[in-house]
Amino acid sequence: MLKVEHIGIAVKDLAQSIPLFEKLLNTPCYKTESVASEQVTTAFFRQGDTKIELLESSSPEGVIAKFIDKKGEGMHHIAFEVADLEVEMQRLQNEGFTLLNPTPKLGADNKRICFLHPKGTNGVLIELCQEIKPGE
Repeated sequence: MLKVEHIGIAVKDLAQSIPLFEKLLNTPCYKTESVASEQVTTAFFRQGDTKIELLESSSPEGVIAKFIDKKGEGMHHIAFEVADLEVEMQRLQNEGFTLLNPTPKLGADNKRICFLHPKGTNGVLIELCQEIKPGE
């Protein structure tokens, strides 16, 4: 793993949360994006080499809505950047970790992603991500 790429925070309402995090982090939100396959709308902030991603559910049945119903707003996941997503997925699977998706899928911010089941990571949802290169 190369670095912490971003920390994902589940929020009920981006319209209220973006200004709050702009004040908190003393930096503007640089991007919002909808990811229909994940039923989520995201907002991104830069803090040095790491990003903060706010996640608002775009559906009452979405994973973020269910997360908030169960646990409330707050930290949802930590994402690690990897050099080769498929190689890292195979390595972690060989180490006994459970992948939530058996093949990479498209995520926000021009990334291919995979999540690890939190039951195998002390309750922390881990996302692996790799930048999509032009032509991929």
